[in-house]
Amino acid sequence: MTSKKIGFIGLGLIGGSIAKAIRQYYPEYDIIAFDKNKESLALAVQEGTIHTACSSIDDNFRGCTYIFLCAPVNYNAAYLSQLKSLIDSDCILTDVGSVKTSIHKEVIRLGMEESFIGGHPMAGSEKSGFMNSKAHLIENAYYILTPTAKVAKEKVSAYKEFVTSLKALPVILDYNEHDIITGTISHLPHIIASTLVNFVHDTDTADGLMKALAAGGFKDITRIASSSPVMWQQICLKNGENISHILGHYIEALTQAKEQIDAENETALYSMFEDSRDYRNSMPNSSAGPIKKQFALYCDIIDEAGGIATIATILASNHISIKNIGIIHNREFEEGVLRIEFYDEDSAANASKLLQKYRYVIYEV
Repeated sequence: MTSKKIGFIGLGLIGGSIAKAIRQYYPEYDIIAFDKNKESLALAVQEGTIHTACSSIDDNFRGCTYIFLCAPVNYNAAYLSQLKSLIDSDCILTDVGSVKTSIHKEVIRLGMEESFIGGHPMAGSEKSGFMNSKAHLIENAYYILTPTAKVAKEKVSAYKEFVTSLKALPVILDYNEHDIITGTISHLPHIIASTLVNFVHDTDTADGLMKALAAGGFKDITRIASSSPVMWQQICLKNGENISHILGHYIEALTQAKEQIDAENETALYSMFEDSRDYRNSMPNSSAGPIKKQFALYCDIIDEAGGIATIATILASNHISIKNIGIIHNREFEEGVLRIEFYDEDSAANASKLLQKYRYVIYEV
């Protein structure tokens, strides 16, 4: 197989994970990278993920088949202009940002449309940086591709095949459509979660009773409010027009729900909950969407000394790592006394089988 050169601008969690996936599936490829974090570059060289650590965006990037822009969204636009004189007609330039309109507009302004295919791997982690990157991060995750109007179809096909070869699931969208879709299924839920948490905070009793009783289901439906404030500030600024429009429609939906409650409209209220239940239950569990999936199970245990320690020992002795574990005191919406969260799907599945083998009653999420 012919060796190719791949360039990375930014080698954090996403960039590092893509680089590691390329190294895994294409060990003969030459991978180079620039990152302001010198420690990340040194670690990437030491691990063998990249061959060349670049101190700037320079001639090292000439001759690349693909160049991935994996820096924060605000920096990527500036890096485009630096790359313009370095890329040739065969190079595919791409990014990994969750907002696409702003970078596409800059590509158009710079006259780089024939080389650019936007990208958005719908994967991530609560941890950041190259040290937390892993080759399987994008595996079975949707990977949105947003080609420009002028990029050749052959380039789009080639890049789609490349993404597929890294075990991701490519989906081609117009960049405007992408920002509307992610605005609805990713950006809006984060805003709802954050405002809901703030609403509970602002309306809590003086002794914090709401906070004390809110665990369980409330923490699950608002867990994305724990995401990076800087990242979500930038997303709201970069996709503000779409988010504002979507929020307006959602506020109308909330107003309609309020009117149905005020009118004691039994039929409408039942339909609202029935439709939402049926639609949610029809959503697939097999692949990763824009909001990271949790891998957890609930377990019935007897309230006795050492009960949690026994389970932890069983799992540890079988090399299954626990991400979080705790008693659920508010169980209106969950079955099981103990909630155990894992780092990946395989660990959760293996833990479930193992604990059932020891006669524990398990409820999977």
